[in-house]
Amino acid sequence: MAVRGARLAACAMGLAAAMPTAAVTVDANREGTPLEHYWSFGVGAGRVNEGLRAAWHEHLVRAKADCGFRYVRMHDTFNDDMFVCFPQKDGRMVYNWQYVDEVYDRMLAEGVRPFVEFSFFPSCLAATNTIRQMWYRNCITVDRARFGQWHDLCKAFVGHLVERYGLDEVQKWYFEVWNEPNLYRGFLEGTRSDYFRLYRESATAVKEIHPSLKVGGPATSNFVADSRHDGEIQDNAKSVFYPQETINEQEWKGVWIEEFLDFCEKEGLPVDFISCHTYPTDYALDPVSGRGKDAIRHVHSLRDDFAYLRKTLAASKFPDAEIHITEWSTSPNSRDALHDNLPPAAYIVKAVLENLGAVDSLMYWTFTDIFEEKGGGRELFHGSFGLLNFQGIAKPAYHAYRMLNALGDELLYNADPVVVTRRGGKVAALAYAYPKEYESHVPSVRDLGKCMEASHTELDLVITGLAPFASFELETLDDSHGNAVKAWQAMGRPHSPGRMQTAAIKAAADATLRELVRADANGTLKLKRTMSPWSLLKIVEL
Repeated sequence: MAVRGARLAACAMGLAAAMPTAAVTVDANREGTPLEHYWSFGVGAGRVNEGLRAAWHEHLVRAKADCGFRYVRMHDTFNDDMFVCFPQKDGRMVYNWQYVDEVYDRMLAEGVRPFVEFSFFPSCLAATNTIRQMWYRNCITVDRARFGQWHDLCKAFVGHLVERYGLDEVQKWYFEVWNEPNLYRGFLEGTRSDYFRLYRESATAVKEIHPSLKVGGPATSNFVADSRHDGEIQDNAKSVFYPQETINEQEWKGVWIEEFLDFCEKEGLPVDFISCHTYPTDYALDPVSGRGKDAIRHVHSLRDDFAYLRKTLAASKFPDAEIHITEWSTSPNSRDALHDNLPPAAYIVKAVLENLGAVDSLMYWTFTDIFEEKGGGRELFHGSFGLLNFQGIAKPAYHAYRMLNALGDELLYNADPVVVTRRGGKVAALAYAYPKEYESHVPSVRDLGKCMEASHTELDLVITGLAPFASFELETLDDSHGNAVKAWQAMGRPHSPGRMQTAAIKAAADATLRELVRADANGTLKLKRTMSPWSLLKIVEL
């Protein structure tokens, strides 16, 4: 596995306002260990066609600069709105890559590589009675007579990429086969065996261009604790919605991971990486009952899921395969108001720091609200996945990634609620206030009315070994600073804000609290603060 640096477990301290933390003292000159920024390896976006918009690229440029994202993963590379296939009357297929090229050219110029997702079927390769999903009508129904044409499409596409961008460049890319194929009639109208055949054709096509190119899957959806995905197609009758009291007592497993690895071993197929998605929710939606999010898993669910993936890989014929979590967030619902609010910021930081070294990437879904699976949002903040909203306004989750990006590449200390690193020979630290009341379940939209009443965190941090009077910038994100949705609500939730209103909300979104402090004459910095729930404090030596 390509993970660098030892994984350091966080210490759960169960903090409350009346029970301050023990003082933490860190020597700025102590020997550090390598810190890989696996959380900024990549990030998600909706579909490739959205990358044809100017605002999409404006958001990406900002996210790259502030958050350090190196790859972007998107759906629908082969969707009809990308115009990749033109069948001819004589049976030949003419391929057209200029729309995809336009998106990739701009991304690469902006310093971001594509994490390529082979999806979905162009209509000319789907079954004639194909099911079309999402607002943009993507084709998901397998035509088993056209597997060979799918292979040819993938091979022609990858060959074109190598010709256009060069082998040295494309060797750094990743090719992931499909998206959540286990969700029957969600993203694939077909069986598990159909997906495995798709993988065989795709992986073979990639390696026929060059064996050094990286391909993987199965890109399956959220971990489950029931047998709904044990057969060839999803069986909703076997869905189990555990109550909050017992949800954390269940054994959660990735979907199709073991079967996928067994299939690839038997078929002699390459697996350069495995990919899947993980959210802390029980399930986004039960298509039978219409119920959703009956219960939420505990804050350490990522740790458990990563342990399952590492153990499963170690027992397979592909122990050195990379692990990429190609979707992750507080929930897989693109109309979840929590995404716009403050609590995800502290959850992101806590979960990321608790799992250092466990996987190769943890890709937040998504960087922008220019995202249209359910069509456009009804108002300025509508619970979509983005770190930035449609107008490019930063949400608290965006600040979480921006502050994480300020950390260095040497880890000096990491235990809840603070991490201390070295960056260019100077200290960069981050403290977070994740309330103890939400250890047993990650906050959800149902908690929004009460979550700000949760317990505070007492930070008592001492950093020694600094230069005398060393200067530091402190930056605070909390309910009153850098909280865009709160500023919008205070404005009366205007449905279509005017330009001046939008500018005011943007300014409020960026108005985190900034302060300058100094170490004393002995080179010691002492910080003792009460942090409000869900807040973040960035501490950077100048």
